[in-house]
Amino acid sequence: MKLENYLKNYGDVVGLARSINVNAPDVSAWKNGRRAVPVRHCLAIVKATGGKVTVQDLRPHDWQLYWS
Repeated sequence: MKLENYLKNYGDVVGLARSINVNAPDVSAWKNGRRAVPVRHCLAIVKATGGKVTVQDLRPHDWQLYWS
């Protein structure tokens, strides 16, 4: 599931930001596609979303370089 869809249906930017210890504007930028999610935050997002958002969803063009 895309991060944008997860946040729309299950959570909010501020809540996710707090749970992974980042700033809410960063999560907002990732949600809106203005910036890619840094690799160092991907696993935290997967855990915080209970696996609803996967590394493939977060980094569709290069996830296999890090998790294959």
